Amino acid sequence: MQAKVVVVVGASGGIGSALTPKLAASGARLVLAARDHCKLTNLAETLNCSQQQIFSVPCDITDPQQVDTLMEKAVTQFGQIDALVNAAGAGVMKPYSNLEAADLEAMLNVNLKGSFYTCQAAAQLMQDQKSGHICNIVGILGKHSMPMAAAYCASKYAVVGFSKCMAEELKRFGVKFTLFYFGGVNSPFWDNVQLKVDRKKMLTPETAADAIFYALSADAQAVPMEINIQPESHLFF
Repeated sequence: MQAKVVVVVGASGGIGSALTPKLAASGARLVLAARDHCKLTNLAETLNCSQQQIFSVPCDITDPQQVDTLMEKAVTQFGQIDALVNAAGAGVMKPYSNLEAADLEAMLNVNLKGSFYTCQAAAQLMQDQKSGHICNIVGILGKHSMPMAAAYCASKYAVVGFSKCMAEELKRFGVKFTLFYFGGVNSPFWDNVQLKVDRKKMLTPETAADAIFYALSADAQAVPMEINIQPESHLFF
């Protein structure tokens, strides 16, 4: 990962903030993106990296113009983008009958549209440079259904669909995709979810970050297309 340019979207969240120190220690050059400028600043300070290695860009990924600006600033700062990690996400967990239009809109805006905008913008640059790696953190509910998760599953299943389509289109340009189907990860994601869960039995953000780092640092000819890690207490087959 030495000198590789990695854009981490949702860098200040649980998985993102666990991944960035590993990337920084490996010598990667980081572009950190999140909506909260203060959280980004705090994260950058904890990494204790030089300005030549780390660059923070506040960004709301539901706005395609902000996403385009993010990628443009990354290229201006470091010259290219070698990898994109989509770690941003939002969750609404409630019975389907209680879902309101705003709930569905929120899931589609952040989880689906936001991920698509970042993938689309990064892929354009990667296609031109004939290389790149896009990592989408889908979660296990992008592969398996669960009660109370109709809107969330809808958004995540859609991410899998567009990711696989883009992977087919881009493979001849040397751009590869990895989809991560993590089970429950004990992160701030669950702070505002009205669903009884035992967070002590969930995966740690560090476990998820290790899997992403493994995929990013794999041999150039290797394509880890899907990584599925779930807590032993709650397995989907």
